[in-house]
Amino acid sequence: MVVDSNSVELRRMINQARDGSPEGFEVILSAYSSRLYGYFFRATRSHHDAEDLLSELMLKLVRVIKKYDDRGKFEPWLFRIAANMVRDRIRHLKVRPKIASLSADKDGANPGANLRASTPAPDESSIKFDTQLQLQEALEKLDETTRQMVLMKHFGNLSFKEIAREFGCPIGTALAKVHRGLKTLRKVMAKKNEQ
Repeated sequence: MVVDSNSVELRRMINQARDGSPEGFEVILSAYSSRLYGYFFRATRSHHDAEDLLSELMLKLVRVIKKYDDRGKFEPWLFRIAANMVRDRIRHLKVRPKIASLSADKDGANPGANLRASTPAPDESSIKFDTQLQLQEALEKLDETTRQMVLMKHFGNLSFKEIAREFGCPIGTALAKVHRGLKTLRKVMAKKNEQ
């Protein structure tokens, strides 16, 4: 379910969630959980960490939703919380997260399965898998700050102004980093496709 960040329904659900209504939280979580999972997975490159962070975010949301100042900016607010959680996790580990495979792990679980909305045809599935793998490898080429900015822009739909505020940098710096990061991603993926 995709909920427009300016919709009356979302504002109603946020107000219900503020009042402690499970229905309000359920709608919010179902609307954003797949995008948040995708953001966490791309940021940490770990299926396990993405699930942990998503669970932590759900609990945190219950605690902090009353602090949300409803100005029609719920999505950026939610993804800023997610970005802060990723940065905290990475700082806590004090190491760069390892690259996760999108193929099945030793238990037969497929972390990429949660990223698909429906089951595509076999040829389409292998193309999507290759593209996801290429994107994951390309993201690895970016420095941590640039990767986080790109992910916040494209998974969190944050504006450049919001990204700049989040990273404590001028808006021009955020704009340049995201655009250079996307240019690097395109080059890396183009090279992979030529091979």
